[in-house]
Amino acid sequence: MPLEYTPGMPLTLLLAATVSLASPAPDFAAARDEAVHILQELIRIDTSNPPGNETKAATWIRDRLAQEGVAAQIFESAPGRGSVVARLKGSGRKRPLLLMGHLDVVGVERDKWTVDPFAGLLREGYVYGRGASDDKGMVAANLALFLMLQRSHRPLDRDVILLAEAGEEGTTQFGIDFLVEKHWDAIDCEFALNEGGEALLAGGRLTFLGVSTTEKVPRGLRLVAHGSSGHGSMPRTDNAITHLAAAVAKVGAWQPPMRLNETTRNFFARLAVLRPGEAELYTHLDDPKVQERLRREQIQYNSMVRTSVVPTILRGGFRSNVIPADAEATLDVRALPDEDMDALVATLKTLIDDPAVSVEAIDREHLRPLAPPSSLQSEMFRALEQAGQRVFGAPTLPILQTGATDSAELRAKGVQAYGLSIPKTDDDLRRIHGNDERVSVEALGQLIQLLDAAVEDVAGQH
Repeated sequence: MPLEYTPGMPLTLLLAATVSLASPAPDFAAARDEAVHILQELIRIDTSNPPGNETKAATWIRDRLAQEGVAAQIFESAPGRGSVVARLKGSGRKRPLLLMGHLDVVGVERDKWTVDPFAGLLREGYVYGRGASDDKGMVAANLALFLMLQRSHRPLDRDVILLAEAGEEGTTQFGIDFLVEKHWDAIDCEFALNEGGEALLAGGRLTFLGVSTTEKVPRGLRLVAHGSSGHGSMPRTDNAITHLAAAVAKVGAWQPPMRLNETTRNFFARLAVLRPGEAELYTHLDDPKVQERLRREQIQYNSMVRTSVVPTILRGGFRSNVIPADAEATLDVRALPDEDMDALVATLKTLIDDPAVSVEAIDREHLRPLAPPSSLQSEMFRALEQAGQRVFGAPTLPILQTGATDSAELRAKGVQAYGLSIPKTDDDLRRIHGNDERVSVEALGQLIQLLDAAVEDVAGQH
């Protein structure tokens, strides 16, 4: 029976009752189970990149949406390299919100898996398979929420756009770059929710919800040493390998200077409150002793406060008795968003101080852009703070993602993009891009609740 207003009744009670009657509470258990099914089906579609073949997964999503009366469009940048986009219309009072995740996955070493990496096995509360965590779990949660919004006919003040893109794992020209350049009108938005956050479980609970507001940008460099070739029985002072080894040793021992931005400054200030026993570390970051301790004991946090330069590949020589004329080392550079790469190269040349060794940029046609961080004062960040407290009972901390995601291209277009994560244990985290990758069913359901709370706050009609 509808609740009627009577004199003396608080108006807020009547409004709350009316909303409750009009909008039944979401069935998160059903949404979780649907997300598990979606994830299993997506894992069974092998989208290892290369070659990708994401169109197969995009077609599955398009057909699933069609069953619910939602039209979706596939944008192919090349044969088989498709991304899928769908939209739920809002009132248009506010600009759209984008829910995104990528369809491609990294390859597998099948002989090192204890389960079939493309079977989508459900066992003991976990879904196993390549992409379960990175990033088909995010796609599945987004799609389950999108379907829940469609079925409930929840009134929205923003369009909610669903994007599942190709090419995130190192071939962005087939996915986000193509969409931004050729089909921006299909994904143009004010806010975006994507992968890239941190939600590490310790003792079964989250200490904090990490929301990435910015990220490092991959930039490749190489060291090339030149010398004279000759017989291995006659040592040479211009041995290219010797010069290269000395240069690599210098680079490996060196750290670029620490530099904080709004995200990292806020992160460490909040972390000091959460971990009072370690507070001195996070409040005295400019102390050289603290920096050295972070370098040894907390390598992620050490990487968050500086551009990192890491030697990863050595090439030189072809026979044990021949001194080669050239030798080369690859440096994995993860630049802070405001890094001056020309200045960094000049610093490396000065550090190495050897005319026999050059520092060169690795030519790449498609580089992720340098972009300013997303705001900590936005409506979306505040909504995520409230959602984190509501779902996990945990505070939210902004983080700088040391890896790279497709959010970089969106931030370069002015989008306020935020990275989230399915809650994981240390063991779950180690399996990403590794063997026996998995995601917890319970954690997948929690991500849906987090997304729902944030979407309701930011896109729902109030």
